Amino acid sequence: MALRDPVPENVKQPVREAASHLWVEQLARLGYAAKGLVYFIVGLLAAQAAFGSGGKTTDSSGALETIVTQPFGKFLLSIVTLGLIGYALWRFVQTILDPEYSSQQMNGKRIVKRLGYAVSAIAYLSLAVTSIKLIIGSSSSNSDSVKDWTIYFLNKPFGRWLVFVLGLIVIGVGISLLYQAYKGKFRRHFKLYQMSRSEQIWAMRLGRFGIAARGIVFSMIGIFIMLAAIKFDASQARGLGGALAALANQPFGPWILGVVALGLIAYGMYCVIEARYRHIAR
Repeated sequence: MALRDPVPENVKQPVREAASHLWVEQLARLGYAAKGLVYFIVGLLAAQAAFGSGGKTTDSSGALETIVTQPFGKFLLSIVTLGLIGYALWRFVQTILDPEYSSQQMNGKRIVKRLGYAVSAIAYLSLAVTSIKLIIGSSSSNSDSVKDWTIYFLNKPFGRWLVFVLGLIVIGVGISLLYQAYKGKFRRHFKLYQMSRSEQIWAMRLGRFGIAARGIVFSMIGIFIMLAAIKFDASQARGLGGALAALANQPFGPWILGVVALGLIAYGMYCVIEARYRHIAR
């Protein structure tokens, strides 16, 4: 059933005018590359931990801390920060305009997808703020944002049920990612006419492996959030780093963590391909 677009035209019009500029696309592409670098580092550190060559299980904030400690780290992190802001900006544009599907009828699936864009925009904007704090030398907090939000919601009326539903939603996102990896429909987002046959093959391989790894991690995060609701214990909730650490503690944990870590590395490489070849509708 066709639904009415929830965003009024007087809000969409100025966003549409701003998005028509080339710099929005350039920032979006830088954003995909920055996102890829963050996932690559998270995966690389987890792979090193799994295979016994150093490293650690960490989240996106930990990846930013790794960047800032490298030679010319603050300069590199400044570029990554600009990319994260660009990615958040692009997600906000997708939330308001839904440019990739604007020719289709409005339905519940599109509305849910746009809500997902909004959540992604807020998450990457928050990550950019963390990055700015690292650049200016502000002390970094090692708290788990997923755990922090779980504590916040559990202390609200009906918070236990809300956290439980949020866990279900995150699991749903994980299952959706696994389905995307299986179907390979992400291929339609690429400018295939600009890609060689070899590039298309590797984009599919890396995309499938990487998106599946993200699906596993999201599913685990959702399960931990649900456990926090069931036990009314926010300490049960875990984010990306906690989910990876939990994999390491399972039977054959180093092998499982190693495979997922390689998948996150693959996803980072896939994001770089997106930065170059993704069709960015404006």
